[in-house]
Amino acid sequence: MPVTIPLITLLTDFGDRDYFVASVKGVILNINPQAQIVDLSHHVTPHDVADAAYLLKSCYRYFPDGTIHVAVVDPGVGTARRPLLVSSSRYSFIGPDNGLFTHIYQEETGVEVRHLENRQYRLDSEGATFDGRDLFAPAAAWLTKGQPVGSFGRLVPNYERLPIAEPSWDKHAMAGEIVYIDRFGNLISNLTAYHIREVRGVSKRSDPYIRIGGLTIDSLVHTYAEGSVDTPRALINSNGYVEVFLKEGRAADRLNVVRGARIELS
Repeated sequence: MPVTIPLITLLTDFGDRDYFVASVKGVILNINPQAQIVDLSHHVTPHDVADAAYLLKSCYRYFPDGTIHVAVVDPGVGTARRPLLVSSSRYSFIGPDNGLFTHIYQEETGVEVRHLENRQYRLDSEGATFDGRDLFAPAAAWLTKGQPVGSFGRLVPNYERLPIAEPSWDKHAMAGEIVYIDRFGNLISNLTAYHIREVRGVSKRSDPYIRIGGLTIDSLVHTYAEGSVDTPRALINSNGYVEVFLKEGRAADRLNVVRGARIELS
């Protein structure tokens, strides 16, 4: 895999109040002062691995080949859960074996998973509460220095995956679910433009009915500006998914909907 620049991204639930993110960056730069660090987000819902997995899925591929993505949402820190180095044909991913890389395993090619077990690439610490600083950060930094992937640890044949819900027909409706709620309160589903076309072929309507949280939406719009401040509307977002939104408001609050809620096309 070509390494074009020593670029490391960080995705965590650490927030920006404490010393956590600064410590991770300090360790990286102490090992490789030429490393460039990009913050994906440090405001993942605390301990929410699925939240982090979706955020990583949504943006990792827009970075240059050779980028190292470090993701640390790790409620099992210090336990027997394995630390991983995941390599694909384009990127490397470093983080805990708790399902955080589920979408990477599904979407990337040439995936190879290794157990980060070489103590040469970690910091010594009295405690076991901060693998982001003591294990994942130095491993990423040493990787930018050209250390061979095989030197980090043995191949892992099996690794944790989160369940991925796929839309399916339920009687006369295509049933999906809300997989992410962004900071604007927009409800992002796992339904795509493909599912819209499939339902159109059955219903013979130009736009299917979209049902969620007791609301029926009878058409799609193209932009947020075409929405309503009174009633949530729906569109296909720039990632290709059906999204329910409230113009200048929070659809999640208006509909009292949480992640995992059912959404239907008919």
